[in-house]
Amino acid sequence: MRWYWIDRFIEFESGRRAKAVKNITLAEDHLHDHFPFFPVMPNSLIIEGVAQTGGLLVCESTGFREKVVLAKLSKAKFYSDARPGDTLVYSVTVDDIRKDGAMVTATSHKNEELHAEMSIFFAHLDDAYRDKSLFAPGDLLKMMRVLRAYDVGIGPDGGPLREPAEDPSVEPVNPGGQS
Repeated sequence: MRWYWIDRFIEFESGRRAKAVKNITLAEDHLHDHFPFFPVMPNSLIIEGVAQTGGLLVCESTGFREKVVLAKLSKAKFYSDARPGDTLVYSVTVDDIRKDGAMVTATSHKNEELHAEMSIFFAHLDDAYRDKSLFAPGDLLKMMRVLRAYDVGIGPDGGPLREPAEDPSVEPVNPGGQS
């Protein structure tokens, strides 16, 4: 994934729900063009942040074995603008996961104010795509680490969320910065 549209997870319950935070700052280049002298986070990027939150939740529930793509945005209703200085909290709940995909409902809040509501369908790509790469091996696992999902996550058994068995194609993370 080239851009992260969430800053970190604050809750992550495998296969059920997740919450992620997005802090909007003037350091983000897209705000200087959208709109000059009245910077607003584009709704399309907010949708992408919610989709990243939900997509990682769906991917993790299958052990990252399925290739998951945003297939349909059935609902997206925005109640206010998101501007620099705002903190958005994306809450995603899995409604249904099946062989062909997953349906999630989501909200975005600014402080206690409801900012947006969405319904998203994620498709699991069929076997014709099994040999095609959407991401470099281990990218989603790395993203989960960077966004601290394993720090706050709860696994399907109610215990701490655990990383999948080490994949040799994934570079190890050195959390302490020690060599």
